[in-house]
Amino acid sequence: MLQPLHLLTACLDEKTGVLGEISLKITLDKSLLKDVMEDTSIQHQTCSVFFNVQVTEEVKSILEVAINYMKKYNQIYVNEGNLLKALITTNAVDRFLSDDNRKTILSLGTTSRDMITHIANYKVPIINTHHIRKVNKKEINELVHFIGKIFSNEWSQTISEAFSLNKLPVYVAFDDNGDIVGFAAYDIYKNKKCYFGPMGVALSNRVKGIGFSLLHHCLKDMSDIGYEYAIIGQAGPIEFYEKACNAVVIPSNKV
Repeated sequence: MLQPLHLLTACLDEKTGVLGEISLKITLDKSLLKDVMEDTSIQHQTCSVFFNVQVTEEVKSILEVAINYMKKYNQIYVNEGNLLKALITTNAVDRFLSDDNRKTILSLGTTSRDMITHIANYKVPIINTHHIRKVNKKEINELVHFIGKIFSNEWSQTISEAFSLNKLPVYVAFDDNGDIVGFAAYDIYKNKKCYFGPMGVALSNRVKGIGFSLLHHCLKDMSDIGYEYAIIGQAGPIEFYEKACNAVVIPSNKV
């Protein structure tokens, strides 16, 4: 029967990415947890559509909280950050974690992180180029309005300032009606070079490969400029960039 501790230990058993970083920085005696996980005498069993084994009511509640976090952040999949945050905020594993351990998990595993990917020998994957192109200066108001409405005023301000550049390092994606549904930029955030972002795709148009295509249009340009690496600032969800361009999380020195 699946318990909250199974979810926690499964996360800590992963040795790559953010979860690998967390596992190196917190201490848990897994041998002491084994007896707890094997004791099902006082657990109420139930079913979950996410697993093919019985789960506890607590696990079911944790998954519901994780799904709520997913919706809150306008995401389409429950990711490791959503699950970790649900484990901590529901207090389901509190008695097994120190305060420092909880802070480490929240700091490293539930927030956006800077990532890096090597693009010196970049090869363009098969991507959709239909309805994706560089933005032109006549579209400033439409793009800024789209970003401010769907994402944030900070992002819209960043993009607005980019229109003062001679060459706009901003790509846009359109739907079949000619409306903007996504964008991606590079080298514009605080005038930082080798810096990808921001990027966003309207929620109703995700899982169509638009974000993947926008990302690789930008990475191709950055590679052509001669950049060795691309920094992906405040990436989220992290697993998208891990799969899309083999990006890795830049280790944090905060904890």
